[in-house]
Amino acid sequence: MGFIAWVIFGALAGWAANVVVGGKERRPQGCLVSVLVGIVGAALGGFIYRLATGEDVNFGFDLPSFGVAVLGAILLLAVVRLATAAGSGRDRTR
Repeated sequence: MGFIAWVIFGALAGWAANVVVGGKERRPQGCLVSVLVGIVGAALGGFIYRLATGEDVNFGFDLPSFGVAVLGAILLLAVVRLATAAGSGRDRTR
């Protein structure tokens, strides 16, 4: 997959993860952040998929690869959100 395709794929995966993780308190993130979260999430999702199944992930433009990328990005955003909430000492239950 070419560089432009990775950027588009990452942006879509990062945006989808932000929609899922955000909930009511979702803050819009910039395009660059969406791309980075999507690409790092795709790598994280691919790593976890490989550990779980023992199979390599094909990172082409198809639905299973997009699902793995979004799940990895969701995991990444959830961990970052928990870390920032714990670091700031804010109560997220309100």
